[in-house]
Amino acid sequence: MEATTFEAVPQAAGSVGSLHRKIDWRGAFWVASGVPALVLFSIGAIAATVGKPAWIVWIVSILFGFIQAFTYAEIAGLFPHKSGGASVYGAVAWVRYSKLIAPVSVWCNWLAWSPVLSIGSGLAAGYILTALFPADALINTWQLTLLDLGWVKSGLSLRINATFGIGLLILLTVFAVQHGGILRSARLTLVLGVTSLIPLLLVGVVPLFTGDATQANFLPLFPLAHDAAGQVIDGPWDMSGWSLMAGGLFMAAWSTYGFETAVCYTREFKDPKRDTFKAIFYAGLLCILVFTLVPLAFQGSLGLGQLVTPAVLDGSGAVVTPAVYSGLLSPAIYSGMGVGQVMADSIGGGKVVANIVLIMLVLATLLAIMTSMSGSSRTLYQASVDGWLPKYLGRTNEHGAPTAAMWTDLSFNLLLLLMSDYVFVLAASNVSYIIFNFLNLNAGWIHRLDRPDWVRPYKAPTVLLAAGGVLSFVNLACMGLGADIWGAGTLVTGLLLALLILPVFCYRHYVQDKGRFPAAMLTDLYIQADDGQRRAGWLPYATLVAGVLVVYACHQLVA
Repeated sequence: MEATTFEAVPQAAGSVGSLHRKIDWRGAFWVASGVPALVLFSIGAIAATVGKPAWIVWIVSILFGFIQAFTYAEIAGLFPHKSGGASVYGAVAWVRYSKLIAPVSVWCNWLAWSPVLSIGSGLAAGYILTALFPADALINTWQLTLLDLGWVKSGLSLRINATFGIGLLILLTVFAVQHGGILRSARLTLVLGVTSLIPLLLVGVVPLFTGDATQANFLPLFPLAHDAAGQVIDGPWDMSGWSLMAGGLFMAAWSTYGFETAVCYTREFKDPKRDTFKAIFYAGLLCILVFTLVPLAFQGSLGLGQLVTPAVLDGSGAVVTPAVYSGLLSPAIYSGMGVGQVMADSIGGGKVVANIVLIMLVLATLLAIMTSMSGSSRTLYQASVDGWLPKYLGRTNEHGAPTAAMWTDLSFNLLLLLMSDYVFVLAASNVSYIIFNFLNLNAGWIHRLDRPDWVRPYKAPTVLLAAGGVLSFVNLACMGLGADIWGAGTLVTGLLLALLILPVFCYRHYVQDKGRFPAAMLTDLYIQADDGQRRAGWLPYATLVAGVLVVYACHQLVA
């Protein structure tokens, strides 16, 4: 990897404004309050894949995320003038060691967060259609296939249907709100946050207190397996069983680690020193509550399920029609489209109450979409200012909203909204999220070594900083072991998507900026008495090599 040399060039051309300091930690907390709604995105898929240990997966994963948050709070405090979240702060740590690694951090964070827009709007559309029409109604069954993507994953395609149409309207509505700047967005998310958190808390509490959650739905703790006839049985804790557990932790991380978005708004805090840590700490506590209670109640009230209709095979033994199961294993639960209705029914109170709760869950997904658009667009914006991504992304409007980045986000997600399998989209994008977490958790100790005298409004305890570094490798191990349980080729697809940043960065850096970083980036690299030395030496390179070996070795174990 090449050593980095820096020469100043003017700030990104075309930047017609900047982000405004208009919110405190409460505003960021309510924007990040959309993260608990992410439990709706994968709770069904994880339960239908892992089986009874699924509730353990969620508890372990949110605790991992809470430990990691302390590292992100520290590195965010180093750069109170920057937006874009932990990936941007972490990129500054890596850029001294390689020009190519730093933009990977930023790109992977955006590539992981951005699909919340398409997946969330698709799920919200599915909830609405489920509530209004029977499953076999024409509006739920018609579709126009645009492109068969079976070469990527069996059954994957680009299609237009009612879900796409309603999802498109939801995305455009969120875009219109975000166009007015962070203050208006924070005010609306306060209202949506209160409205949407109520059903999530009811779903998490009511079944546990009414006795609907039975012990048999949680224990014994054996991974999901099927016998030769397709019947559901308790599987052994062999390599296959542990790969299911690792795959569950891999997928859950996409939701449970997401509250790190609370530090994405450091550049817009009135008092960054005070607000940064409070925002991520209290957002973390909220997520611990929701990501513990909701999976417990959901799994406990619905149960694992059993075989309803056996699979139909052709003469060669290939599956013509897959088996149909009840409970958590039903197709509507795996896809996520039926999760809202099940949660609404679990509270009781009849059809009227169920529909009210379902509407509130739609608002919860709307809040998650707003959280994602706020965070992911600001990641693109700051990456442009810092010289990672094309210059046009650095434009803001008169309200301080990064509109060029928001339009890019919207266009990308319209393509994803056309896809027929949201679980695969989520899993493939989560490969990028795990890479981002690996780079940024290790950026914590790199910053400590390279910038020992910088002012830190919050300094994480060394033991938690070290724990974050260990968890960065645990995350990679889970990805290597379990990514492909969500579809053959998930890991490779995700890695290829992550590498797409390299030609994009090379165009910006070597074509637009002639091999030099913007002046704003130099300010972060050389400030006060910082001499720009790479005090971490060979350790960052060794960390990268070790990370690659962990993924490769774990993937080979289950290949």
